[in-house]
Amino acid sequence: MAREISQQKKEHDELASSRLYGLTDTIYKQFMDGEVPSVSLPTRTKNNIEYNDDSEVWVYGDRESERSAKTVKGAFQLLKSVHTVDFLIKNHIAQNRGSTLRELYYISENWDIAKFREQPESDRLIEDLEIITGLQREYFHMRPEEDGATMFGPIRIREETKRGDRTIHCQEDIGESGYQIPFNVENIEFLDHDADFIIAIETGGMYARLIENGFDEKYNAILVHLKGQPARSTRRIIKRMSEELSLPVVVFTDGDPWSYRIFASVAYGAIKSAHLSEHMATPGAMFVGVQPSDIVEYELSTDKLTEKDVGALRSELSDPRFATDYWREQINLQLEINKKAEQQAFAGKGLDFVTDRYLPERLTELKVI
Repeated sequence: MAREISQQKKEHDELASSRLYGLTDTIYKQFMDGEVPSVSLPTRTKNNIEYNDDSEVWVYGDRESERSAKTVKGAFQLLKSVHTVDFLIKNHIAQNRGSTLRELYYISENWDIAKFREQPESDRLIEDLEIITGLQREYFHMRPEEDGATMFGPIRIREETKRGDRTIHCQEDIGESGYQIPFNVENIEFLDHDADFIIAIETGGMYARLIENGFDEKYNAILVHLKGQPARSTRRIIKRMSEELSLPVVVFTDGDPWSYRIFASVAYGAIKSAHLSEHMATPGAMFVGVQPSDIVEYELSTDKLTEKDVGALRSELSDPRFATDYWREQINLQLEINKKAEQQAFAGKGLDFVTDRYLPERLTELKVI
């Protein structure tokens, strides 16, 4: 199987090179045909995402914006795109090297007038290339700045690294911090498991609580620490485990509008990366809590909603990812009680309350256990 992963990597490199060359070929042909070079891309706004019935995730719609050499700004964008493609093919793919998004920004200092003015500009360009090629940036050997999160549970994997293959059991062969998820999870093979479901957890404190309380062993659960807004690799490995191992996924976060968006990014995809939703989103993922109704039912310790919290909740009422009776009811309840709560608030009921009562009852309600 390790040989198959290596062959897959070779195929990915060939595909990435071919599609990146395709962009430069298109621009070149436009020049030769006497046309003003241009590239069209989906408009990345909340108003331009729509539900795809086949993949069951939210993707970009038909609205487009154009990068055209008709304007000086557009001409510079195309110039920087060609420089970036040339670098990715010759320095990354051909030499089996990689760079972070931050490094790419600094590398462009050598590109004269094609250099990026700020890192967000280079970040957006990599996203443009993902959309144009239909490939994830990992195919271009681009690494994120953030680390992948960790996971802990009854699963044995094989990871291909530059220093050889590693076979790891994610309970028996690691410490209690868990297995570090690499930035490119396509190099991972799932060998065997005894898991019944996956629980993705927002905070490190709650992740550690579930490990200390033996939740993974008692309920045969794979615990995944999201580290707040999850990295792409974290979302991708959750999707892969769910699909390839036929495991249900539940998401456990704080009870505030920003945490609901963490759930949405796992289940439906993020607006900023809607072009990758079909690769990274897990549409069957279910929200465990903390629900606004939990705040009321369990009389959890709370903080008052800020003006930004209220604005975010009202915005979510018009967000298509939250367009269900369940979410409208929960969000309106939260606006009414004007409170939010953290996962750790359950500790006020005792250190075992969350694993002995809350999660078992909620997961039973969701028909997970």
